Amino acid sequence: MAFEISSNQSNNLKPKNTMKKILVSVAVALLAGPLVAADSTPKDAVVAAAKKLGQQPNYSWKQSVVVPEDSPFKPGPTEGKLEKGGVAYFTFSFGDNTTKFYLQGGQSAISNPDGGWQSAKEMEGGEGPGQFMGFLVRSFEAPAAQAEELAGTAVELKQDGDTISGDMSTEGAKSQFKFGNATNPKGSVKFWIKDGQISKYEFKLAGKADFNGNEFDVNNDTTIEITDVGATKIDVPAEARKKLESAPAPAAAPATNSPAAK
Repeated sequence: MAFEISSNQSNNLKPKNTMKKILVSVAVALLAGPLVAADSTPKDAVVAAAKKLGQQPNYSWKQSVVVPEDSPFKPGPTEGKLEKGGVAYFTFSFGDNTTKFYLQGGQSAISNPDGGWQSAKEMEGGEGPGQFMGFLVRSFEAPAAQAEELAGTAVELKQDGDTISGDMSTEGAKSQFKFGNATNPKGSVKFWIKDGQISKYEFKLAGKADFNGNEFDVNNDTTIEITDVGATKIDVPAEARKKLESAPAPAAAPATNSPAAK
């Protein structure tokens, strides 16, 4: 038996059908949300938190390195500040001496013992610890980028309360030995996330490293704590600013076979 629906009846049914479709769509969206979140791994959470930190206009950090008591090299605490797309500043302490570094757009200004400022290139061309200072400039990595890189070194990351941690793979640990050839490298990482972004992270490295024919043990525990997100200001001394604003040397012109080039 067929039923015939008048035009008026059809119009009355349309709003109900439309409302039904809306309710179904909302229900599907609500159900899909937890499913998408369930697919996210602890490593995904760390990477997202690191990227969020990197998107902030500025932030500061404090770094400490714990080494064995008999270690011949005991770095002091490090402090740093960063402006997104602007100046990066950090210190390096060894014994009673603290060196300041300013970096911007491929240029550098490094404090020297005489109270002046030199670029990494100038220091590397001189005597003393200049080569090491140049290495620190070349190897500098902002905490947001370093945290993301460290997450990639882990075999697997697991969440336990407020922390996410895991052991590094052999290759991952080896990649964190910034100088020397590593033997039997091992490592682990731990991250703290607050308000969706990295607030603190820690990485431990162990093994042996060969540098210039000298083998030494490595057993370091490095902790970086993020502070003053969005409230960091960097004051660059005038002489250091001149180094940062100095134009890089122009590239040498390619050789030609013209008489003028002879």
